Amino acid sequence: MADPTNTAILEELSRIRRAFERLSPEPEGARDFSQSDAFVWDPSKHSGIPVARINRLPLSLLVGIDRSRDLLLENTRQFAQGLPANNALLWGARGTGKSSLVKAVHGDICDSYPATKLIEIHREDIGTLPRLMALVRGRSERFIVFCDDLSFSRSDTTYKSLKAVLEGGIEGRPANVVFYATSNRRHLMPRDMMENERSTAINPAEVVDENVSLSDRFGLWLGFHNCSQEEYLAMVDRYVEHFGLMSGSGLALSAIHKEALEWATTRGARSGRVAWQFIIHFAGKSGAELGL
Repeated sequence: MADPTNTAILEELSRIRRAFERLSPEPEGARDFSQSDAFVWDPSKHSGIPVARINRLPLSLLVGIDRSRDLLLENTRQFAQGLPANNALLWGARGTGKSSLVKAVHGDICDSYPATKLIEIHREDIGTLPRLMALVRGRSERFIVFCDDLSFSRSDTTYKSLKAVLEGGIEGRPANVVFYATSNRRHLMPRDMMENERSTAINPAEVVDENVSLSDRFGLWLGFHNCSQEEYLAMVDRYVEHFGLMSGSGLALSAIHKEALEWATTRGARSGRVAWQFIIHFAGKSGAELGL
């Protein structure tokens, strides 16, 4: 006959085990990556959260960044085909289309290679990047891990972990992962941080090399700069044509150009972001739907 005391203990242990299982995070590798083309990395759940509606424009609408577009598209296509591909750093002025290009290129590639997934990791979660790499390593899908507006402050040391993950660690970057980042800084660190470390170091050159070597982990550097008036108006023209805004507004293209230039003047800049913000304003004023 079973000992009632032992039976009670086993039942209590079983209850405790079930409680811990409910509290435990989803095990690594349990995420079904067929749910979406894009995910947002959630380190608290050890998984990527599927994105129901991806915020991106068609690649054909991005004007004035032809060289960067072609290089990133070629690199991403190589990666999707299982060929060698570089990590990419898209750096430059704000609003010049860096993150829009990453998302648009991924959307274009997905049409032919649906197993190529985009996972966005937030800047504050960079320290958990090794866990994300462990989650996707060895899977059949191919992953573009994307960090928007990546940079590091004076007190931030997570850049060392990023360097190891990108190239220098024992395991290295998984074969099915490429890392794309956008930044306003070419070397991802403020100049005063590099100058301060140079002034206090025993060997200043080594300190600067250490900091700059982070950006060196990106084999593909793509620079973005503020556009000319001609390029700005070309962006506006492409949007106007794509969304059929001339017929809806009843205005001639020259009148739309005048409004677009006035809009840019009030913003103090000409860029892809400013052109898109003008189109949103103009479409709303004209009662037109953009259908995105």
